[in-house]
Amino acid sequence: MIFYVLITVIAAVVTYALAWVVLKLSHRYRLYPKIRERDMHSRPTPRLGGIAMYLGILVALAVAWQLPQLSLIFSDPPKIWGILAASLIIVLIGVADDIWDLDWMTKLAGQVIAGWVLAASGIQIFTLPIGGVIILSPTISLIITVLAVVLVMNAINFIDGLDGLVAGVALIANGVFFIYSYKLAFETGQSQYFNLASLITALLIGACIGFLPLNFHPAKMFMGDAGALLVGLLMAVSAISVTGDVDPAFLDRPDVFSASLLPAFIPILLPFAVLVVPLLDFGLAVIRRLRAGKSPFAADRLHLHHRLMDMGHSHLQSVLIFYAWTAVVALGCLSFMFVPAVWAISLTLVGVVACAVVTFGPLRRGGKPRPIDGLTDEAITELAEEKSSAVELDAVDSTLDSPNTTPAPKGTAS
Repeated sequence: MIFYVLITVIAAVVTYALAWVVLKLSHRYRLYPKIRERDMHSRPTPRLGGIAMYLGILVALAVAWQLPQLSLIFSDPPKIWGILAASLIIVLIGVADDIWDLDWMTKLAGQVIAGWVLAASGIQIFTLPIGGVIILSPTISLIITVLAVVLVMNAINFIDGLDGLVAGVALIANGVFFIYSYKLAFETGQSQYFNLASLITALLIGACIGFLPLNFHPAKMFMGDAGALLVGLLMAVSAISVTGDVDPAFLDRPDVFSASLLPAFIPILLPFAVLVVPLLDFGLAVIRRLRAGKSPFAADRLHLHHRLMDMGHSHLQSVLIFYAWTAVVALGCLSFMFVPAVWAISLTLVGVVACAVVTFGPLRRGGKPRPIDGLTDEAITELAEEKSSAVELDAVDSTLDSPNTTPAPKGTAS
């Protein structure tokens, strides 16, 4: 455990330090896009935090590679190189999108390539632990793996709309998944699959901890598509490493799981549980856009975090509600490994009720919700004025910084 803590701390410190560097450079060279209609902030904000997260993970992984205690993880180098290559592809695509706003087909192509690189390196879903199902066809295994990776990446990216939302949700989800993967590693004698999942989650926890201080509301910088897609990619890697290779016979051991049928489904349920909020938002967005005759990747302002704010929650309250739902569902699923099923179900239901009360609190108090497809007229006017002022200030700064600009002579109109 101490070595995972060490790797987490290194990833956090390096990410935090580099995030400040990226922030300063972004402001100095104006590496940030214009404000979009769906954005919840009113001033141009750098979106290249994903670069700092990637480099922080890279440095921590390099340190881990040198530790003899973790050598078993690196006994299969193609998998590690596959993760590094896929991560680099995703970060490059994400950075390009954060700066130039790529079309959705280009981004999807990059995601598919990254998923294929992972599958080709050996990180695939070969088996499903329920009933010992084995995916015999290499083609089917590759397709399922690529689809799973692309799904998780987009699910994480879709909720990246509020300050600290993705970093916080990923921190909670990976914390829960680390406990699960580490317990399996301990009980099964430290197999390389489980160690790989534990290491990946430790790296992600560190990167999120290091980036969150600059990303929490009010955010100084966003992780952008580079960061959100990277988080999704590595979460998919850790889930595949556990779910696709767990021994079905291991699930029947009474000394590992509490006595019930539900624990046998944990390797399948937990990856969905830790991603319940992103997957729900992703599913609703795809259905909504397809029904409207649009591309499933067409941006809009109808995500769950937008709807929470439309109900009357503040920016910070909406983020904390997402945290709460993620923690309740993920911990509720994990609790079946440690307590009897009746207690796990009871505690989970209590958490769900508490989250529901807080989520729908503004409606219970008789407050008038904002229109579900946008803000009130007053709020829209206020936000538009703020954005207009921000754009004007940015234009003035650009004019003053331009070497071709000459001041108007005194006494003349400028």
